[in-house]
Amino acid sequence: MNRYFKGMQYLRRRVLTAAVLAVVVVSANTSFGQNLSAPDSLEIGVDSVSVQVLRETGTPSASVAVVKHGRIVYAQAYGYSRLDPLTVAKPSMRYAIGSISKQFTASCILLLEQEGKLSLSDHVSKWFPDLTDANSVTLREVLSHTSGYQDFWPQDYVPPMMTKPIEPEEILDRWAEKPLDFAPGTRWQYSNTNYILAGQIVKKITHEPFYKFLYDNILKPLDLSSAANFDKGKMTGKDAKGYTEYGLGPLRPAPDEGSGWMDGAGELAMTASDLAKWDISIIDESLLQPESYKQLETEVLLKDGVGTKYGLGIQVSLMDGHRMLSHSGEVSGFTAFNAVFPDDSAGVAVLTNQDASSAAGTIGTRIAKLLFKVQDAMTIARTEQARRIFAGLQKGTIDRSLFTSDANAYFSDQALKDFQTGLAPLGEPKEFVQTGESKRGGMTERSFRVVFPNRTLRVWTYQMPDGKLEQYQVAPVYSN
Repeated sequence: MNRYFKGMQYLRRRVLTAAVLAVVVVSANTSFGQNLSAPDSLEIGVDSVSVQVLRETGTPSASVAVVKHGRIVYAQAYGYSRLDPLTVAKPSMRYAIGSISKQFTASCILLLEQEGKLSLSDHVSKWFPDLTDANSVTLREVLSHTSGYQDFWPQDYVPPMMTKPIEPEEILDRWAEKPLDFAPGTRWQYSNTNYILAGQIVKKITHEPFYKFLYDNILKPLDLSSAANFDKGKMTGKDAKGYTEYGLGPLRPAPDEGSGWMDGAGELAMTASDLAKWDISIIDESLLQPESYKQLETEVLLKDGVGTKYGLGIQVSLMDGHRMLSHSGEVSGFTAFNAVFPDDSAGVAVLTNQDASSAAGTIGTRIAKLLFKVQDAMTIARTEQARRIFAGLQKGTIDRSLFTSDANAYFSDQALKDFQTGLAPLGEPKEFVQTGESKRGGMTERSFRVVFPNRTLRVWTYQMPDGKLEQYQVAPVYSN
């Protein structure tokens, strides 16, 4: 049996052998990784999460970069970047990032708007009058997937036609001249065609190839030195190799898309660290003007007022009370996940080399949650205070010196008796952790999760600037 098939046997989804796990652990503790003064608990947690998810999914490798306090604190790679010959993944290796490229394309459009060369309210007929309903579809609708243009690549595999080269203009001829899937602005539907169109609009305005404008105005100024045009030049032997899987069979080398198909929709490859540097530029607002970042990050509403949870090339949501800007990416052989928490100066970039795999998203989400569990001394003190107050309520008492007059009025004798009646039977909690922090009404709101063997509660507080608590509330958490 040759080395390639040995490698694939190692990485079957249901059986990840000790050899693979050993390589993963070794790579997490050698010079292949970059420990950039990360807290030990965070470093250990990232290693544990990444190893576990690779083991669970059978995905060959993952490259991870973590941003905290506005800087990269940890960059690491796990598993095998290639199966023939077996090659340990390194953080210096590039992976395709797929549709995460779309926020780069949207930023190109925003740069041109800053220069007065276009407006997001412009209709696409200004550049492509022959496209369907070109006089009705706006550039904002194109970037927010509310245009109605049909997606040219909804499949999670590469159809035969996509193995052949194509010019982006031909994609528009084939798919953007079809009838719209819906009236512009009335629905949200993901469509790669939108971002092929966006890239070609950049080309029309600048009179230069889309990627050249992207490189000169975004990649080079931010020093994303590893970034490459995956659409035109495939990976080298020093980069990760992409793999695919049929059912639960062995991993196979993924087929390449023909050049031209990705363009503004998914053209980029880079290291996880460079993607994290992009995240830092969003946190610092160092590339675009503030108004442009606001446009990029603001949820687009449909014409009936319904929210799309999508800005311009980026998903907009909350995770445990933290504002999250995120996107996944997939091209043949690769999946990726990127999340930025601009209000917390934090982010997570995860790149993997298997398509149709949940590994990148799972690793990224678990690390993001872990990121906010790594607590500083103040957070630990606030959590301990909240725990002590809870224990007091279980006995029907409180330390009134901790509370404002409003809160002390709320905690009447009857209220304290009710708290005791409801909470005392639960006993001591197994877990009491802070899950979120935000501002409201001039106060700091903090939320906590309190776990018992058969029940989970939510506690949330409002703290005044002088440190006193204006509120301490307890409520059950119901699972779906």
